[in-house]
Formats: sequence, C-alpha cells, structure tokens
Amino acid sequence: MNRYSTARHWATLEYPEILKRLARYADFSGGQALALELEPVFDIREATERLSLTTEARALLKAHADFALGGVMDIRLLAEQAKRGVTLQPSGFLEIRSTLLGAGRIRSTLTRLETQFPSLADIAWRMESLPGLSDVIAKVLDDGGEIRDHASVELAKIRRELRSAQDRVQDRLRRIIGSSQVAPYLQEALITRRDGRYVIPVQANFKAHISGIVHDRSSSGATLFMEPAPVIELNNALRELRLAEEEEIIRLLRELTARVGAAADEITHTLAALAELDLNLARARYAEVSFATAPELVPIPVIPPASENGNLHPGTVVRLLGARHPLIDSEKVVPVNIDVSGDTHVLVITGPNTGGKTVSLKTIGLLTLMAFAGMHIPVDEGSQLSCFDRVVADIGDEQSIEQSLSTFSSHLTNILSFLDDVDHRSLVLVDELGAGTDPAEGAALARALLEALRQRRCMVMVATHFPELKLYAHNTPGVRNASMEFDVETLAPTYRLNIGLPGRSNAFAIARRLGMPESIVKQAQGMISGEELRAEDMLNDLHTLRIQEVEARDEARQARMEADTLRRELRERLAGIEQERRALLNEAQEQAEAQIVTLRSELRSLRTKMMLTPMSGAKAALDDVEEALGDVDPAIALPEPLVADLLAEPEDVPELALAAGDTVKLLSFGVQGTVLAIDGDEIAVQAGAIRTRVGRNDIEIIRHVETSKAAFEGLSLPRRAASPGVQIDLRGQRVDDALHELDRYLDEAAMAFLPWVRVVHGKGTGKLRREVRRYLDTHPLVSSHEVAPLNEGGEGATVARLVSAR
Repeated sequence: MNRYSTARHWATLEYPEILKRLARYADFSGGQALALELEPVFDIREATERLSLTTEARALLKAHADFALGGVMDIRLLAEQAKRGVTLQPSGFLEIRSTLLGAGRIRSTLTRLETQFPSLADIAWRMESLPGLSDVIAKVLDDGGEIRDHASVELAKIRRELRSAQDRVQDRLRRIIGSSQVAPYLQEALITRRDGRYVIPVQANFKAHISGIVHDRSSSGATLFMEPAPVIELNNALRELRLAEEEEIIRLLRELTARVGAAADEITHTLAALAELDLNLARARYAEVSFATAPELVPIPVIPPASENGNLHPGTVVRLLGARHPLIDSEKVVPVNIDVSGDTHVLVITGPNTGGKTVSLKTIGLLTLMAFAGMHIPVDEGSQLSCFDRVVADIGDEQSIEQSLSTFSSHLTNILSFLDDVDHRSLVLVDELGAGTDPAEGAALARALLEALRQRRCMVMVATHFPELKLYAHNTPGVRNASMEFDVETLAPTYRLNIGLPGRSNAFAIARRLGMPESIVKQAQGMISGEELRAEDMLNDLHTLRIQEVEARDEARQARMEADTLRRELRERLAGIEQERRALLNEAQEQAEAQIVTLRSELRSLRTKMMLTPMSGAKAALDDVEEALGDVDPAIALPEPLVADLLAEPEDVPELALAAGDTVKLLSFGVQGTVLAIDGDEIAVQAGAIRTRVGRNDIEIIRHVETSKAAFEGLSLPRRAASPGVQIDLRGQRVDDALHELDRYLDEAAMAFLPWVRVVHGKGTGKLRREVRRYLDTHPLVSSHEVAPLNEGGEGATVARLVSAR
C-alpha cells in the first residue's frame, strides 16, 4: 500500500484534524511543525516509548505547572543562512541568543530532575546552550538590537567623534538661525535633517538671501530645506563618520555571523531536541484538556491455528472503555464501550441512520492512530489495543464525479485497493458495506467481502443495514452482532453501542408513535412471514433483558460509587483525627521537655548548693530536691534509680577513712591543704607554702584519694591526666559547641570530686579563649581559674579549680 493510500485512510478518519488541534498546544513553530507532521508508528516498542514520554511530560507539567519553552524560537533558517555566509541582521542575533539562553535553562532544569523524568532529561542532554556565543552576541548587541558603543574599540572611537561632529554642526546652525541676517527669512527657527544632513527651513521666496544647498521642499512648496554654506564641510565630515560607523557595524555583524555559522550544526541539533520536547509537552497538554489516558499496547501474537469450530481469531484485541470521539464537543459526546476480544475479531454493527454507527467506527480508527502516534486517548483506564501495522477505512460518501464513479463503485474501488494487503495484523473499518446498489446483490457482495476479510484473519468492524449480515454474524464463528440503541419513546438514538445484540428495525413501533392507524400497522405486519415476526419478538425480548441488565449494572455502579465516596470521607476523617492526636502528643511532649529543662536547671543549682553545704546540711538540701521533684508534672516519668538516689538519706553515705594525699579544709584557717602524714589524732597538712600540724577535729575531708580515683575511672572522658584532674581539648570547635562541651565536663568532674579541669583552647587571644574564661568567671562550680603553662605541644590552656564539699 503506497503512502498516498495510507494518508487517504488517515484523512478519512479525520486524523489531520487531530494534528491541527495538537499543534495549538506547542510553544514554538518547531514543535508545531513536528505536531502537524506527526505520523503513527506501527512498532510496539517505539509506540510505547512515545506514550511513556507523554506520560512523563504530563507528570512534569503537574509537578511544575509553569514549565514552558519560554524565549525559544525556530532559528534553524538563521543558522543555515549563517553557515552559507549570509550576514544576519541584529534581530536575528537576538532570536539566536534568546533561544540559546532558553535551551540552557531547559537543559539545566530537566537534567537536575533526571531521576524523576529520565526520558525528558535524555532529550535535554542533546541541547547545546553555547554560552560563549550568547555572551559574544550580548557584548555586541543590547536588548533592543542596537549595536553597543563598546562592541569594538574602533566603533567606540568613531561614535565619540560622531557625537562631537554633531555638536559642532548643531552649534553652528543654532548661531545661524539666531542671527539677525538669517532669522527673518526662516519659516521657523528649528534644525532638522534631510538625507542624513542637517538643514534649516527657509521661506521659498527668500532662498536667494541664504547661500547654501536645497535638499528638499515642503508639500505646499512654501518651505525649502537648505543646508547653509558654512556647515557644508561640517556635514561632510559628519557623513564620513556615519559611513565609517556603518562599515564597522557591518564588520561586527559579519564576525558574529561567522561565529553563528561555525556553530550551525550544534544549533540545528539543539533546535531538533527543543522541537521534540515541545511536541511531547503539546501531547501532554492536549491529553490533560481531553481527560485522556494511556492505553495498554498489546503485541500481536504468532498467528494461532484455527479453532475446532472454525474460528479464525488472530489473537488481536480492541478494548476501548468509555471511548469518546475527540472531535465532538465533550459536553455532547456519548462514551461507548468497544470490547472486541476473546473469540471475536469481526463485528457487524446495525442500527438506524444517524444512530452513531459511523461515529463509532471513526472513534475506533482515530483513537488507534492517536495511540500509535504517542497521544493519550479519551478512554477510561484499562483500555487495550493490539499494535496493528495497518489501519484502513472505507467510511463516508466517496462518490467521484471526476472519475464518473457512483457511490457503490467508489466504495468498492476503495475496498479492492487494500483487500490484498490486509492480514491478521490489520484493522479494517468499513461503513455501509455493499450499499448503493440493488439490496439483494449488495447484501450478497457484502457477505462475500466480509467472509474474505475473515479468512484473512483481520480485525474487522463494519456498519450495515442488511439483515442478511445479522444472520451471517449469528451463524459464523468469530463474528458477532452489535447495534446502536434507539429510544422508541423519544424516537431518537441514544448513541450507545450494544455488543452482542443485532439492531432492530423499529419501523412498526415508530409508525405507531407517529400516529399511523393501527389497522394499517397490523396489515403491514401481516405481510411479513411468521418466522421474521418471531425473530423480531425475540430481539425485543433480548433488548428488554439487556436494558434490565444495564439498569442493574448502573445501580450496582452507583452503589459502588457511593460506597467509595463514604470510604473516602471516613478515611479523610480518620486522617484528620490522627493528625489532631499527633498534634496533641507533640504539644504534650514539648511541654514535658520544657519542664524537664527547668527541672535539670533546678537540680544543677541544688547540686551546687549541696557541694557547698557541709555534710550536716545535706538533709536540708535533699529536702529541697524532694520539694523540687514534687513540682514536676506527674505525667513526666523520671527514672526510678534517679529518684531513689536523689531521695537517699545522708546516713546511707559511708564515712571515708583519712589517708595521706587527701585534700582537706583547715577549719581554723578556712583554707585547703593536702594531708602529708597521720600520727594518731595529729595530722600533718601542707597548705600552700605552709606546713602545719592540726587535730583531727580541725579538718574536713574535701577529696579522698581512692574515691576520686574510682569516680574518675568511671567517667567516659576522652582525655584524662595522670593527676587527679582532667583535661578537655576545645580547639577547632565553634564557641557554642565548645561551651556546651565544657559545661558537661565541669558537671562530671564535680560529681567525681576532681579538683580541677584543664581547658585547652589554643594560644593567643582568640575568641574561644575569651569566651571560655568569661564562662568560667560565672560558672557556679568554678572557684577560680588561671592561665596554665604551655606544655610540650605548646598548647594554650586555662586551669579551672572546682568547688568541692568533701
């Protein structure tokens, strides 16, 4: 089958009208051209890829509603002209720059979203933004298309001289028109231009009074535009500068043209990618306004052998659920369900004229072509199409006056043109098969042609008025009747397709509705054989049963929709309740955390108070702790071991045996010292540079060697010195983080009754050193601090001495 025949079949199905509508949704002419030239592909892999691209484009537009090919223009002709050396105009360069910038933005956006839209990103990767070319154009031209003064050094120089020359000419002319010798002869005192030269308007009667050159005259002839002799040379110099400016501009435009010509191939490839992307976006937008879905494309299986009953079904399928003709107003179109699968591959549709048979055939063919072109089609979810490799149609009045062919001859010629080419991979659509000739002969030819198509195992759908084809469909394996509904009450078609039931004539019922006397109707019925009347009565019963089935199905569908609505409402209510519950829990958690923070602050203060309080006052401090705990919200569950430890009686604390090395407080002097030796009730103590001996009752243990060592070994501190103190390295930390870490170390060191903490903060007078010392000045656990000597590593540090109660 040649290309002309194929295009004629597509035109019969009004496929070109679909392409015109599709082109309206493209952003620029490149995409519009692709849309108008879009052809279906009868390869399942390529057709599926096209549908997937449309699906991806719809998802992109849903996620980024403002995505568009803004600023992009079809500059392929400009690139081709530049490649041939044709100097481009400034407007052309602006179009090139705008398109390249747009391509750069699109490429950047889609490649960034590659994980979400991989197929569209593949198209974007083929785009070249050519930033170097865009920058050169912007350097030479401003946004209005004017050549910039600094486009080149030579142009900048020429324009400086040009402005100076213009000023000289205008100054000289202002003096001339202001002089008393010239002013009386002027039509008015102004300076204007003619042919690029500055002139003044002189009254025609007085031209002899002014020496100069006449360049123009007014329409009335009363005014002459003269160039006074004193400015002729100045105007000549100005003209020369303008010519030099034009030459420099031409040189710059030629250079830009050469740059564009060198990048012509990249520009052409970029425009091809932009046009392809635009086509996919147009398909996506058209699908959205058509409320379309992507059908499932089903591969055609290896042709199976004929079944035992003679069924020649090739395994193809046409399942279009809720199909709507895309060229009929969406408010008026009636959806049809077309399910030709299973054991059926030939469908015979009967029914009254203007009942929708032709529209149903066109809907099937047109939606098939659209799907193979990558367009989503106006059908419901679950629709399927076999990937036919040929769609042929004989629909409408094909009468040809030019070829002296009747309607019958024209239809028959068209069918014969494809009869030898169709096979099990073809979809054949025929309207009014065998019409336009003697009914008996036409019915015989129609039946023979239908049988020939069945033998070729095509997927065939025909519309007819011949009752003989109803019997053929009823008796032939693989062939099935279908009919268009007709409402006898309103005498109007419903445009619904019923598969499985042949159409009724409804002639007698219509005659009665229109008021024909009953006697005439009965007389007419008596002229029909009893077998035909029984068959008609059987059809009436079948139609009644079908109507009841449809009504029951509609009721079930309505009940299901109501149940779905109720389920959705309940789900939304449950989601709202769950959201409220989480909000309440979050609020309670925030309140609890706030109370915990307050509690921790109070416990720290009480702990400091305990450490500064003699053992005899520990009971009162613990009472304070208990009282503080009593103020905590009962909803906050504190760890039981913590509560037990806090509420333990002081009697539970074991007495510590005095030993050499212990730190003690000399009660008589109020100073601290270290135990050197124990001689009965007399204790030798070193307090600074003073060594003294005091009684046992005159000292209070502040730190016990074994206790501090054991407590220190239990701490999870990353650094510790061999001495009873501990070291923390804050170098390299942010100030806030460092102070937080220091606070934690001071707490743990105090709880372990360590005497000091060495804080390494680095040398110099940096911010960290200042903030550490300011923090130590105000900390309740620090009694004093001093600069520590540098160690071998040269680390700057401060030693903080801690307050202790033992």
